[in-house]
Amino acid sequence: MGAGVKKFWRAGLGLFSILLFSVSGHAATYYITIAGLGGEPDYEQRFQGLANDLDKLLKDSGGDLRVYTLSGKDATRVRVNETFGTVGREAKAEDDLVVILIGHGSFDGADYKFNLPGPDISGSELASLCDKIAAKRQLIVDTTSASGGAVAALKKPGRAIITATKSGTEKNATVFARYWIEALRDPAADVDKNESITALEAFQYAERKTAEFYESQKRLATEHPQFEDTGKGDPVRAPAGESNEGLLLSTFTLLRIGQAQRAAADPAKRDLLAKKEALEQKIDKLKYEKAAMPEDEYKSQLTAALVELARVQQELEK
Repeated sequence: MGAGVKKFWRAGLGLFSILLFSVSGHAATYYITIAGLGGEPDYEQRFQGLANDLDKLLKDSGGDLRVYTLSGKDATRVRVNETFGTVGREAKAEDDLVVILIGHGSFDGADYKFNLPGPDISGSELASLCDKIAAKRQLIVDTTSASGGAVAALKKPGRAIITATKSGTEKNATVFARYWIEALRDPAADVDKNESITALEAFQYAERKTAEFYESQKRLATEHPQFEDTGKGDPVRAPAGESNEGLLLSTFTLLRIGQAQRAAADPAKRDLLAKKEALEQKIDKLKYEKAAMPEDEYKSQLTAALVELARVQQELEK
């Protein structure tokens, strides 16, 4: 095995150890949604409405979700720090953390800031707050204007970053947040039909809908959603197998629908659901690693995983 392939496998094993935290025991997902300063009534109502819609959607979805939502006058720097402190005391390494920012952002060429009532919060300050939370798998969805300018400060191995814009210079108000929330309520976002909507599926749905919005309005697009989920690469707009970009997002379950949602609420079936999702993650990882594996080994491992997945699925359906 060549040095390059060995390096690939070591990196893959390290990443897979992070992915497996999500299916150990009864891991919880912590959601922190912050709707920042609108600056004028129309934006204030829009941002608060989106945050409230997401709050209700998550709380109604079942499963072990811990939901914290800050909006309006409550979305201050002090309250943000308090909320992150609460989650920091509760969350364990095997839990997932999802932070969603809705509103306006700014970028001065060096620093990104998320606009709040009173003092703003910078990208580096937000990263520091996330660093204090034990959850090994983290996702930050920054839907604000200029959000692309936050990536450098936020990225870290085990943390996926999604931004509504490709740089800090795209400063117009965005529509990405609307379609991100729509993705979580639209079964069409579940492309592989496994009744779990992943962060990658939600991103691809929202990215497509955002592009369609500008096309339908016959307007020049002023936002170009992107992601980075290896902690070391440049943001991309589509999965890239060679760099593993998209692997963490593809295995990051945001919420479940249908039978999977019912299984998550049933103590007798939670372990089976965890096994099912672990196998699906293994299959996704194999697909990313296919180019670096001997063909017969890839087929053998993939077949074994698919057979076991079918068996677990049958147990879940009983």
